[in-house]
Amino acid sequence: MSVGLLAVVDDILTAALKASAKTAGVVIDDAAVTPQYVQGLTPARELPVVRNIALGSLFNKFVIIIPIALLLTAFAPWVLPFLLIVGGTYLCYEGAEKVLEWFGFHHGAGEAEEDRDERKLVFGAIRTDLILSTEIMLIALASLDADFGIWMTLGALAVIALAMTVLVYGAVALLVKIDDIGLQLMKNPARRVRRTGARIVASMPAVFRVISVVGTVAMLWVGGHLVIANLAETFWTGPYDLLHVATHAVEAGGPVVEWLVDTAISAVFGLVLGLIVVGVVLGLTRVFRRKPAGAAAH
Repeated sequence: MSVGLLAVVDDILTAALKASAKTAGVVIDDAAVTPQYVQGLTPARELPVVRNIALGSLFNKFVIIIPIALLLTAFAPWVLPFLLIVGGTYLCYEGAEKVLEWFGFHHGAGEAEEDRDERKLVFGAIRTDLILSTEIMLIALASLDADFGIWMTLGALAVIALAMTVLVYGAVALLVKIDDIGLQLMKNPARRVRRTGARIVASMPAVFRVISVVGTVAMLWVGGHLVIANLAETFWTGPYDLLHVATHAVEAGGPVVEWLVDTAISAVFGLVLGLIVVGVVLGLTRVFRRKPAGAAAH
């Protein structure tokens, strides 16, 4: 019996490893997006916030995504593309908001950076993680053998969920504490070590600016690609056909060039869609915040 159990575990781990390889791009996006949520916090609160986001990510995967994905796959697989369209649109919206902030449009930021509500930050990060984690788990689910069996599939998805969460948020925790490591190195008696620490500390603002840009582009790319791909599976193939024509036109340049073109078009599509959603949200917000004339006069 123990031999059989070991064989099952080995099959689950092997399947999880193969499926995880196909989610690498989204995992990198997830790791790039999350550090934005801890910028501006005091050093003492950085790791607790990352921990809370990681716990929320585990909740997303084990309590929401995996059960719903398995149920929908078994009983209503046609619903999944529509859910991914909604999720992708939300990512485009968040990415477009970030781009607008680069140009000074802080329409949602009425409070100072240091006064941000930590609970809102964590909730916002968990909400974004829900979209990215959904894509990770659905890609992994699609990569598993159809005849794998419900319990083997569940085991493989559980392994992937746990491994990806540890990988992403372990990397995020390391990123947000690198400057503290640099400060400790600056206290070292060795001059060379102190210089290394000073360089680490001096480089971190630029590193986080790059991470912010990468995270924003990642949201637009992933969100745009989700919407394009799943629109094609539902009721409109237009954007997907254009994307296919564009990537086919540069296929002579090799897979890297094809990927770059696919990414660029998906990101531009995501930005345009996100800006449209931002405009709609702003318009609705102004309508609902406008006081009736009678109330204003009173």
